[in-house]
Amino acid sequence: MPEGDSVWRVARRLDDRLSGRRFVRSDFRVPQHATAELAGRRVLSTVSRGKHLLTRLDGDVTLHTHLRMDGEWSVVRAGKVLPRRLQPDVRVVLATDGPTAYALRMPVVELVRTTREADVVGHLGPDLLGPDWDPAEAVRRLAADPARPLAAALLDQRNLAGLGNLWVNELCFLRGRSPWTPVGEVDLPPLVDLAARLLRFSVSGAGTGQRTAQVTTGDPRPGHDHWVSGRAGRPCLRCGTTVRVVAEVPGDAERRRTWWCPRCQPGPAPEAGRTGGAGLRR
Repeated sequence: MPEGDSVWRVARRLDDRLSGRRFVRSDFRVPQHATAELAGRRVLSTVSRGKHLLTRLDGDVTLHTHLRMDGEWSVVRAGKVLPRRLQPDVRVVLATDGPTAYALRMPVVELVRTTREADVVGHLGPDLLGPDWDPAEAVRRLAADPARPLAAALLDQRNLAGLGNLWVNELCFLRGRSPWTPVGEVDLPPLVDLAARLLRFSVSGAGTGQRTAQVTTGDPRPGHDHWVSGRAGRPCLRCGTTVRVVAEVPGDAERRRTWWCPRCQPGPAPEAGRTGGAGLRR
């Protein structure tokens, strides 16, 4: 699933290409909105909220989409069409008098009233990349369940919105904590501050996305740009200990694929982590 910084970039691209334009045609290829028509409506903005995308139109209408694992937005210039091989993946077509936007393999497509956006994103915690980012509230939410494993708590979008598995694994390494450390044993304010700094640098002009080595190791070479994420079986870049990984347990939101260095991140092992519990709201 894309990280919050990747979704933020998608929102920025849609906002840059579509805002201020009116739709001349729309085509929803999802059952719940098969008869919807947005022609004539003007695009006001597209923003991200955690990993959610909100495209706001005049007339109190918002198109809510969520990429999850496979979704993608593609925008083509006036006079261009999407390649034929991609047409079976199209779920939404939004044509303006200029660019046309296509939602591909989009698992979540909803039309809601802009004044009712809270119905679809109101459950989210403070947004790390949002204008209303509130670190104190994020800390309060994380601390509410002190026995919960750290990585699971950070991935729960109800606590703070925008972190995905990659950034959570890197955060646990950078703070020297096992991903299964109970939240109550962690100094949360500096952890939350670091999370915000990582994502905000990633979307700044100085960053180039999730693989921004300046944010993590400082080494841009493939396989060296992250401390632990994706490096199972390789030596830790800090101490040389073999990086370990545990696989995701399907259907168990508390047990995602997790990488860690046993030496740099002392603490509970996977078997000691709590399983089950409340599902993660994305």
